[in-house]
Amino acid sequence: GTCSRRGDRRELGARTDRAGRSELLSSARQPFVSLSLPSGHRIPTHPTGTARLYQPLRPNARGEASAEWELEPLATSDERHGFFVLADPQTQNLEEVRLFQTQTVPDVRALVRASSGTPMFGIGCGDLMFDNLSLFPEYERAVQGMGVPFFQVVGNHDLNFEGRTDEASVQTFMKHFGPEYYSFNRGAVHYVVLNDVFWHGAGYIGYLTADQLAWLAADLAGVEPGSPVVVALHIPALGTHFRRVGERRPNVGGAVQNREALYRLLEPYKTHVLSGHTHESEHVFEGGVHEHVHGTVCGAWWSGPICYDGTPNGYGVYEVRGEEIRWRYKATGHGADHQMRLYPRGADPQAPNEIIANVWDWDPEWKVVWYEDGERKGPMTRRTGRDPLSVELHTGPEMPPRRPWVEPQPTDHLFYASASRNAREIRVEATDRWGRVFSATLAGAKEGAGADAKP
Repeated sequence: GTCSRRGDRRELGARTDRAGRSELLSSARQPFVSLSLPSGHRIPTHPTGTARLYQPLRPNARGEASAEWELEPLATSDERHGFFVLADPQTQNLEEVRLFQTQTVPDVRALVRASSGTPMFGIGCGDLMFDNLSLFPEYERAVQGMGVPFFQVVGNHDLNFEGRTDEASVQTFMKHFGPEYYSFNRGAVHYVVLNDVFWHGAGYIGYLTADQLAWLAADLAGVEPGSPVVVALHIPALGTHFRRVGERRPNVGGAVQNREALYRLLEPYKTHVLSGHTHESEHVFEGGVHEHVHGTVCGAWWSGPICYDGTPNGYGVYEVRGEEIRWRYKATGHGADHQMRLYPRGADPQAPNEIIANVWDWDPEWKVVWYEDGERKGPMTRRTGRDPLSVELHTGPEMPPRRPWVEPQPTDHLFYASASRNAREIRVEATDRWGRVFSATLAGAKEGAGADAKP
């Protein structure tokens, strides 16, 4: 296609003709032209494996530029495909790069090998770095090691903080990964990546610019109402941490401030929003969308094995069949059936007679029940509390040693039940919305090595 730059007029997008050609007008501020990849085609990538759905705009003397993509049809249908969501790798130095590359990368690579040829891709859901943007090439090496194409999202720690404007803040990110927002298609699903980190020169807020919202409206105009749409962004449209700590509203950096405009655009579709940023796991149903706030690759900033809500270091795994999307949380270094952690009586001083189950991927469709010495006792009670392991590892100004500012945070995915002090074995079963059953046991007063039951 060709792209002309004349004045400040800008077309937000253009459909290709039957020969695959299109024309559009662009402002001089636009450094790229992007392709919304059609389903059934291989994802174009850089040699490292990061997706390349864009071409730089280099106008000639007439102010015109052209861009071409050679699209390769897939050998098999992508109606069935899968993807990974890696939120907050957040490496700050080479030691953390090594942890990412030796823990997360082999874990993802093993899942890719087990996918039996199903087309896969990944999404780096922001905070690829922890301010040290010179390490972007190390992230790219990690992507290359995982062996599937990866799409990148801008996070608040991926910015040029010396930039005085929002546009200037993403220059290094764009140098490595291209546009800050774009879309593509796999099978029956339309995917959108947005940048909801707005840098105002002295900090950031969760906000979607008018240009982005206008582009999104034009992008979605070609999507059939009622079809599945997946939106990836870094800051949650709305997380619930503020409610759990007794605040009236989320802080400006913790949620998208103009999220209602986003919800209105997504209203005609079956939408899943994918986010990170908060270093905890939760599912939020607001504005007609299902938001997945992911636990993080780095946990509590590479300080140990868990996020501060007790969710293990890990990432989201999604399986798509036609218009159906299924998901699970994959704890790094654990099997797919590791979906809860149990605590004996007394682990929570506020509930001395109760056992606790932390079911980190819980949503309202799950059922959590418990058994004492083989006798079914019934549903456990969900309450807001602090994960006991997080309390142990993170409480106080000296803990954890690498990140002493990390503190345990209240979470809504803890389940309680009053158990006998004489019980020989406690077993908890958690059943997800698709009927997959996971279980874990406590032997006496200690958590058993007992295996989680496979779904």
